[in-house]
Amino acid sequence: MTAPMPNEALSTSPAATAARSLDPDARSWLLRLRASGIERERALAELHELLLGAARFALTQRSSQLGREGFDDLAMQAADDALIAVLARLDDYRGESRFTTWAWKFAFYEACVAVRKRRWLGREVPVEDDAWHAFEGEPGPAGRVEQAELLSALKSAVTTALTPHQRRVFVALALNQVPVDVLADRLGTTRGALYKTLHEARNRLRSDLASLGLGPSEWQSDSAAGADLSRTGPGTAA
Repeated sequence: MTAPMPNEALSTSPAATAARSLDPDARSWLLRLRASGIERERALAELHELLLGAARFALTQRSSQLGREGFDDLAMQAADDALIAVLARLDDYRGESRFTTWAWKFAFYEACVAVRKRRWLGREVPVEDDAWHAFEGEPGPAGRVEQAELLSALKSAVTTALTPHQRRVFVALALNQVPVDVLADRLGTTRGALYKTLHEARNRLRSDLASLGLGPSEWQSDSAAGADLSRTGPGTAA
């Protein structure tokens, strides 16, 4: 039996089946990026140029945080990282937006990550848990005693209920507002691994407080804890 030609094999793959329902421009991008030889090289060059423009746009919007020093290098780094991410996620594209818009988001995201890392360049990641004001709400006079009791119990639980790694991640992300990208880079791990550790730490703390008869309150919610778990990068199915 004769083996199918590359294009024939592509036409029967799940990715190609999904691609047939896309608009012509998106379908062209996917086919060229999955091709080989000069066709793929040209598509990669075009995509990288698009991503570089998106990265420069994002960095320009954040120029007050960044300055001009190293601007071009940072934009190129963000575009390179975005290109790798786009190619790894091609099968996630579902055509809910234009392909170029979908890809553009990766570069914008990587540029924002680069800015956060640059701002923390040379800075130590705080390990002291002295930023408890992140948990303080604005209770009325009747609630201040209860809040003080809860904060005291929470501080104690952070010391006694968490593992050293959980404590370090919790203190950095939830208390000291260290960007998760920065912490992942410093610890040589991933955002997903840090989110998992933070989730486990919060569960331990809630369990410890519950054993003392202290339930969670509004200011103790995930959004008030200081670590934004919704920023996980560009959507997978846009």
